Amino acid sequence: MGTSRANRPPLAVIAAGGTGGHMFPAQALAEELLARGWRVALSTDVRGAHYADGFPASVERRIVASATFARGGAATKLLVPFRILGGVVKAAWGMAMDRPALVAGFGGYPSIPALSAAWLLRVPCLIHEQNAVPGKVNEVFARRVNAFACGIWPTTLPNGVAGFHTGNPVRSAVTERAGAPYIPPGDYPMSLLVIGGSQGARILSDVVPKALAALPEGMRQYLRVAHQARPEDIDRVNAAYAAAGIPAEVEPFFTDIPRRLSEAQLVIARAGASTVADLTVIGRPSVLVPLAIAARDHQNANARGLVEAQAAVLIPETKFTPEALAEQVSAILKNPRAAAQMSHAALSAGIPDAASRLADLAEQLAGPRTS
Repeated sequence: MGTSRANRPPLAVIAAGGTGGHMFPAQALAEELLARGWRVALSTDVRGAHYADGFPASVERRIVASATFARGGAATKLLVPFRILGGVVKAAWGMAMDRPALVAGFGGYPSIPALSAAWLLRVPCLIHEQNAVPGKVNEVFARRVNAFACGIWPTTLPNGVAGFHTGNPVRSAVTERAGAPYIPPGDYPMSLLVIGGSQGARILSDVVPKALAALPEGMRQYLRVAHQARPEDIDRVNAAYAAAGIPAEVEPFFTDIPRRLSEAQLVIARAGASTVADLTVIGRPSVLVPLAIAARDHQNANARGLVEAQAAVLIPETKFTPEALAEQVSAILKNPRAAAQMSHAALSAGIPDAASRLADLAEQLAGPRTS
């Protein structure tokens, strides 16, 4: 006999948008809830589904239409309300057929249909905001949910909204390397990891190879670089490293970022919330270059904690030149003791059990199980 509907494990619908910044913490919560015996469904749009490969196979994918006024021409923007409405109807129908115990939104416009459906059906709902400054979707729904969880503290919250500081959940592949021993830089191969999101990778490709080429030969000869670059920049970045005699892997996306972080002596990156969380859980020194065009300058706010903890050096885009970067990289790599202190400081700023904290909050909102 099959399991009756009344005795089925509780269902959590996780709604997230189509970037790694939204999807990685959503995946972390999914992994934690599955481990606690929940069923989990991911609600996203077609674009978001492309970022969901890392989710466990047991997570049901629910593809619902959504849209944003930030893209497309006038005709496309006229269709936005209708696409969102269609997505809300589909999400609400799915929730009516298999009522979830909880809906958790992680931001991005693909989360709008599930959050709207949860509000209409009075399903317990929480939002998790990864950045120190909330995105537009999370800000709109902040007063329509039962709890607002914050990845970075303090978070700039709408008036009247109280936040729960859970930290930013990281994937199990990251927690498995939490606090991995740090090998300080020295006269042996040193790994540098260069990572930036799709919007922010271009300037890293422009500046980092030139900066590393300007380092003293005695330091440059030991470098081994893994550099995430936009597809159209890969050939020129490879050529720049080859000209400098620096062995480099240049790819549009690395699927094994946690491993590479754990092996790195230094990370050069944007200050996305997931990157900052990974740095603090594994514990690595970094040079952070906040994305200047980021909405409400949230990446600069994200980096604040690591900079104040003396775990990271911040270089604004306006001052991000090969000369400035070379100076900072050289200062870190030639001072093993300071680099190790930065690693320890990064760990001190981390919340490695953020997924557990967020799952605890989710279970409190969902209430006692009836099965």
